[in-house]
Amino acid sequence: MSHVRPGPTGGGLHGAAGGWFHGPAHAPSIEGVAAPEVLHGPLPHGVRRSILRLLDRLSELGARPEQSHDERVRAGTLIFSSLVITLVSFVWVLTYFAYGYPLSAAIPLFYQLMTGVGLVVLARTRRFSHFRTTQFVAFLVLPALLQVSLGGFIASSGMILWAVFTPLAALALLGLRRSVRWLLAFFVVLVSLALLDPRLSRSPAALPTGFVITFFVLNVMGVTLCAYMMLGYFVEQQDRARRALEAEQERSERLLLNVLPEPIAKRLKEKTGVIAEHYDAVTVLFADLVGFTERSSVMAPAELVALLDRIFSAFDRLADAEGLEKIKTIGDAYMAAAGLPERRQDHLEAVARTALAMRDEIAVMAEQSGQGWLAVRIGIETGPAVAGVIGRRKFIYDLWGDTVNTASRMESHGLPGEIQVTESVAAALGPAFTVRPRGTIDVKGKGPMATFLLDGVT
Repeated sequence: MSHVRPGPTGGGLHGAAGGWFHGPAHAPSIEGVAAPEVLHGPLPHGVRRSILRLLDRLSELGARPEQSHDERVRAGTLIFSSLVITLVSFVWVLTYFAYGYPLSAAIPLFYQLMTGVGLVVLARTRRFSHFRTTQFVAFLVLPALLQVSLGGFIASSGMILWAVFTPLAALALLGLRRSVRWLLAFFVVLVSLALLDPRLSRSPAALPTGFVITFFVLNVMGVTLCAYMMLGYFVEQQDRARRALEAEQERSERLLLNVLPEPIAKRLKEKTGVIAEHYDAVTVLFADLVGFTERSSVMAPAELVALLDRIFSAFDRLADAEGLEKIKTIGDAYMAAAGLPERRQDHLEAVARTALAMRDEIAVMAEQSGQGWLAVRIGIETGPAVAGVIGRRKFIYDLWGDTVNTASRMESHGLPGEIQVTESVAAALGPAFTVRPRGTIDVKGKGPMATFLLDGVT
């Protein structure tokens, strides 16, 4: 839970209690966007939750569907700040009226009425720009009027300090270029008050000296605190944006690595152009589920996909355990290879162990699920191949060459529950594996070939 600290409960238009604008540190959690942790205060859990719910509702008050999360956060912050100032203004209305200055009391009262009407209009029209502009004008003009009514800079305890939040709020909500005019307007008001001050100070409000000094200190503290909170908000927003970008980059990286091998993905990010490489020695495996096409016509779609996901997830786990590179799945067929993109000496042995594990895994699945028809047919070949990345919208890392075609033929001409290999594979495996001859078969596109069946590890 993000900690959101409201303004102090004491003070008012002069003091740190409300000021003329509370920075966007009060940003709520909006549609999954967490409130910035600008201030970490010891607020009770229930109070924090109430504030967050209030901010969430306020952000929707004038929200439009096309607005981004950040825009809604900023809008909700301005609305919340206006409400806080409206409530705190009661203190100053009563204080100035009690000291016999009804005109000064009427100024914060006018702000209360104006804000109330503005919120009602905002709720009906959803035109936040109108509410924003009226609040900017109020932040700028009303402190100046209150200072004039009290008799200048000293008697008002530097009330115009609160007007500085007009350009700051404009910068937060409108951006740098559009906020410049509000900054210039603030300077105009400030200079005008400076020119008028000699005349205004001739008849200042008869307020106790302690009262004036106390409010001056509170004004300085309040402006500093609110400015700090505002800057803290944007620092936090920047950090959140950086963290979100890093998270998105990490997510994109994971997605890319699900499609491409890590070395290939790195090359793809570093340079453009064709990525292709010849390998002198790789081993290719094809695995196909026997009779699955016929079964798919009678299985429910959810059951079909769930079974394929279970099988191929198991194949992925076994391939990862031996360091194989999964190339792709085509329907109910699975293709993997070893010796690429990083070359290794034991590529054939790694593929042989994986094939044996795949066969055993399917046998266990068939027994446990009661689907006795389930079996796998695997083919293996070793030799040279070309590997590379093709595609622009959807990348794929694929293999080409006679080794790939022969491995595919070993699978398609194989037997259910068996691992069929070529004569070159059988010779290269050596005594570490048990291989028995199947005999010579006529292989499509290859002619008669002596083939062998891999039974296990010796």
